Amino acid sequence: MSDRFENLLLVLPGLLLLALAFFLPIFQMLALSVSGPAGPTLEHFAHFLGDSFYLGVLWRTVKLSLIITAICAIIGFPLAYIMARVSARLRLWLVVMVILPLMTSVVVRTFGWMVLLNRSGLIPQLFRDLGLAGRSFNLMQTETAVVIGMVQVLLPFMTLSILGVVSRIDPRLEEAARTMGCSFLRTIGSVVLPLSLPGIVAGSLLAFTLSASSFVTPNLLGGARIQVLASSIYNSVTQTLDWPFAAAQAVILFVGVILVLIPYIKLTGRSDG
Repeated sequence: MSDRFENLLLVLPGLLLLALAFFLPIFQMLALSVSGPAGPTLEHFAHFLGDSFYLGVLWRTVKLSLIITAICAIIGFPLAYIMARVSARLRLWLVVMVILPLMTSVVVRTFGWMVLLNRSGLIPQLFRDLGLAGRSFNLMQTETAVVIGMVQVLLPFMTLSILGVVSRIDPRLEEAARTMGCSFLRTIGSVVLPLSLPGIVAGSLLAFTLSASSFVTPNLLGGARIQVLASSIYNSVTQTLDWPFAAAQAVILFVGVILVLIPYIKLTGRSDG
């Protein structure tokens, strides 16, 4: 009995902090989303789901998040595999190069992309010099700019998630597959890739949720033309001052993230069991 009481005392500060920092704000957001002049109402959710503009914002958020996640996985898997198979010294330098952007503010990195992607920037100018684009070619305030900026932000999370799994795969499994006549690409596809799925799923989950809730990079690179759900929530709070509607949008985003988390939690539970 005394051991349980001591364990409860040890856990209590953490539970209290979690309740104040997470559960209380979530409860307040839920309460605000259904508040109306005459009492509780679902009018704000009906407004969102009945307006084609906001449904388009929701679809754009999901679409861009899926594209960003897929590109991060396509780049992150081979990068993680290379990092796992090189020497320890070279791996250390590669890890440093991957996590180095995380030591710089997202705002600073996004402003750097704004310099590179605007009409007079290096990348559009290069396309014009190669004859691949016209004089008015501009990547700013496009979905392409948002994808480029977000991939650069989220790639380290994907790569490190996959690296933690790939580094534990026994290289002798690959040697056995090669001995049985498999090519290098077939060995990767039939041996390494299936064993790397837990890391890919974890990295994809992290990339998708962070992308769906991101505000700074989509707002700066996409501007007012390319609105995502986080930008719409910000506009509802700062421009129209419609806090209940902003809370309803936040609840929709929160529920969407939870729906993505549930299959992952079930898969993780089955693999652990």
